[in-house]
Amino acid sequence: MPKRYHNVIRFTSSGRRRVEAEFTGAEVTANGGAPLLAEADRRLGLTEAAARAMGDDRRRKSVVHSTISIVRQRLHALVLGHEDLNDHGALRRDAALQAAAGRDGELASPSTLCRFERRSSPSEAAALHGVLFDQFVQAHPVPPKRVVLDFDATDILLHGMQAGRHWHGHYRNYCYLPLYVFAGRHLLVAALQPSDRDAAWRAGAVLALLVKALRAEWPGVEVVFRADSGFCRRRILRWCESRGVGYVVGLPSNSVLARLAAPAVEAAAALHRLNGGKQRLFDDFEYAAGAWPRRRRVVVKAEHTGLGPNTRFVVTNLDMADGPQGLYDGMYCERGDMENRIKDQQLGLFADRASSSDFDANQLRLLLSGLAYTLIEGMRRMALEATELAKASPNTIRLTLLKVGAVVLSNTRRVRLLMSRSHPNQALFRRVAAALAAQPP
Repeated sequence: MPKRYHNVIRFTSSGRRRVEAEFTGAEVTANGGAPLLAEADRRLGLTEAAARAMGDDRRRKSVVHSTISIVRQRLHALVLGHEDLNDHGALRRDAALQAAAGRDGELASPSTLCRFERRSSPSEAAALHGVLFDQFVQAHPVPPKRVVLDFDATDILLHGMQAGRHWHGHYRNYCYLPLYVFAGRHLLVAALQPSDRDAAWRAGAVLALLVKALRAEWPGVEVVFRADSGFCRRRILRWCESRGVGYVVGLPSNSVLARLAAPAVEAAAALHRLNGGKQRLFDDFEYAAGAWPRRRRVVVKAEHTGLGPNTRFVVTNLDMADGPQGLYDGMYCERGDMENRIKDQQLGLFADRASSSDFDANQLRLLLSGLAYTLIEGMRRMALEATELAKASPNTIRLTLLKVGAVVLSNTRRVRLLMSRSHPNQALFRRVAAALAAQPP
């Protein structure tokens, strides 16, 4: 039988050879690493717990896409780099993502996903925060002696008429101001807040809930509250002292603090004039602000560089066995790593996609990004610790391990993903798959 060429697309020849293309090949996916995500998800029980927390009040006879299938679809797509609901118009037909989500047919459409997000409520957000906390506890089979809770807020810029939008003078834009809480690399809280409130607006209540939950799980654990000066509030400090919670918090400068720190600041300036370069000295003293009921220990970092003085203050109730510098460098400065964790979510997992007009839907999107981050961290803990991706960003993990081209062959009995025999990271892929398979569910 003669060959048919009416579907062939011809391009300019390359030397002697003709260049042609046609759409007659097997199904291909760019998400060949999706089964790794599904395997990690099953070991963590993450999407199952999230689906249980969210519930489903739809009429069962009319349900085509279950809550767990939708949650898996959204989380896996976020990790794979698909940030918008519109992406799912084509992504719902991706065989690799279908297999990872446990579906034999098409996944949910963008309109279905939009309806799913818009039915979210504050009670669901609270329940999903419970899932994040349970994942943190599950990651510690041996109770830790100390848990340091890092608090910080960041901005999510808004370019529409979203509910709760307000102009923020510092960021010079309309935005939300979500509150994040981390314990090491573990996300515990991602609470969306309007930007017309103080960043520490709900910090005290969130801290109280976390301390109560941590002590219920681990009665002997030491809890430390750590934050920058934006969270230095007298009620929070007083609450920590009354509940036996440690704190190390930045303290805004004022004229009294400047006077008390003057000897160390002048000494650092003298050393800079004498030796050049950056000079750092540390000191500590007792100080009481006007609204404080008593004096508290304050650590001062007196730094002088070619740009002039750079003085910082930290208030704490922790024991300073290593001296003021040990507390500042070894404890307070460690909170800076939290900013990298926030960047992982904002830049790598699209936590800033608050484009829904509904506030609760945007809160759900923030939490879905947080759950996607938890999935990545779970995979890192179970299978990547001894690899070159042990400290890699989510975007690097995505490009190295998950965005793998593959030919898809599927029938009623199995789905096969045929990846290139020359793939440069196939040894790492096999190693991660084996490590995940060895984990108990």
